[in-house]
Amino acid sequence: MKKTLLLSVVASTMIMAGGDIAPVEPVVETPVVAEASGWDFSGQGVVYYQTIDAFGAQSLFDQASSVADAGIQLKAVNKDVFAGIGFGATLNGLATLNLENYLVSNTMQRASGDTLQGGWIGELYVTYGLGDTSVKLGRQTLPQSLSPFAYSENWNVFENTYDAALVVNSSIPDTTLVYAWVYNANQNGYPQLRGTILTPDNGGNMGDFGRPGAYQKGIHMVTAQNKSISNLTLTGSWYYGQDLLGSGNNLSILWGDAAYDAGSFNVAVQGGQISPDTLKDTTAFGAKIGASFAGINAHIAYSTVDDGDVSMLNVGGQQTSLYTQMIINEAFNSSDNDTVVVTANTNLLGGTFGAAYGMTTDNSAAGLDYNELDVYYAADMLGGNYLVGYVNMDADAHTDSNNVVRVVARYNF
Repeated sequence: MKKTLLLSVVASTMIMAGGDIAPVEPVVETPVVAEASGWDFSGQGVVYYQTIDAFGAQSLFDQASSVADAGIQLKAVNKDVFAGIGFGATLNGLATLNLENYLVSNTMQRASGDTLQGGWIGELYVTYGLGDTSVKLGRQTLPQSLSPFAYSENWNVFENTYDAALVVNSSIPDTTLVYAWVYNANQNGYPQLRGTILTPDNGGNMGDFGRPGAYQKGIHMVTAQNKSISNLTLTGSWYYGQDLLGSGNNLSILWGDAAYDAGSFNVAVQGGQISPDTLKDTTAFGAKIGASFAGINAHIAYSTVDDGDVSMLNVGGQQTSLYTQMIINEAFNSSDNDTVVVTANTNLLGGTFGAAYGMTTDNSAAGLDYNELDVYYAADMLGGNYLVGYVNMDADAHTDSNNVVRVVARYNF
């Protein structure tokens, strides 16, 4: 059995594990000299519903096959509270609106333990800028573009966050240098998927923060991103995880990404290796090419992961930075397989209609190949963001297909 060292949830083909349909990353801002500013208050209200037939074991829209949450998020930010010191905080709350007694049987997220309703502090940080360097200390979001193995995933009701020290420098022209030390993280996942060896009780319990990836001394990251060539972004990251489960074993990750985007045409490659002290290295490579034509944006992506002992998954979440990430397939695309994904989207009826089709060849002894189709409609209107998504998955291990319907409404204030 594969060992997942990166705080992954052991996802099942019976449970839909997440995925970004329309991702919006947190942003690491370029440092600026602090100016006088006041408080900025914002928030959102969320209603999130999902139903799954689990390869024919259940029926869509039945109470037993459905989960839901209602959430509220409040944010407060001041970039200059005193002498250039800034402050930010985010408070998240979840409730069921009593739906578990009528329409659903479980929740998408929880604040802690088996409590269906509750809250947690999603962010609590201070900032300081000096010239071309900024520092951010405390609980915060981390962006995938600069931290491909420790980033905030927004597919669930609310995103996961990290207790971290973050330093960003832009002294070199067209270059961003980032250092982060992550010493705690929560786990963005399903409450039903708790109980793996490395995440004993915090999968989907967003108020439960623990050592990232079970590395008792935290994880260090250094990233360099350069945009000196027009339309080309080069990014390289190195991670070092210290003292796995108190055993003294360490882990290093090298990962690189090169993306050329000329608007109507784009191409990108990625690759790297996870190297644990006492287990087999895992190496991965990915590529994608895309174009825009006649109002349609489309791309085809490929990834291959070798037979290593460590999965290519996110610390604090359950996705991967591979270009072939879909909604369900993080359970499979993390080791010993080849995946091809074709996606397309277009503006329609005041929103965006999109689809993705993926095919995975399992190169392990089990050889359980599968195909996945994702279809969605997303729109920004009436002060909010709204999403309806459908997933169909065929897997060799099951005679029936797996079907999922997801509906999300977010109202911003």
